[in-house]
Amino acid sequence: MLALLALIFVTIGAPAIAQAKPLDAPRANGTIGERYDGYVVLRNPNAPQSIKNLVAQTNAQRRALYEQRAKQEKVPVEAIGKIYAQQIIRSAPKGTYFLEANGKWTRR
Repeated sequence: MLALLALIFVTIGAPAIAQAKPLDAPRANGTIGERYDGYVVLRNPNAPQSIKNLVAQTNAQRRALYEQRAKQEKVPVEAIGKIYAQQIIRSAPKGTYFLEANGKWTRR
């Protein structure tokens, strides 16, 4: 199944990842991070409302995309999110924090 999911990702492509550029500055300064499941997470609860809105909007867009792809490919939504997370990790700017499934933060 992992091979099938990897093939799906190749057909999805990196451009489909929701709003990478607006996230670059808050990722670089550690205000937000990326999760193992393909979603953005707020690292600083005192972040401005505009950043909180950006996180919510980005996650809603990603969720819609993941759901669409999961339906098309007949795979779980979570699997699609994890595939996208791998691409996000590879393409995120240096200094981006990543929350692993075990709850540990790492930094690129």
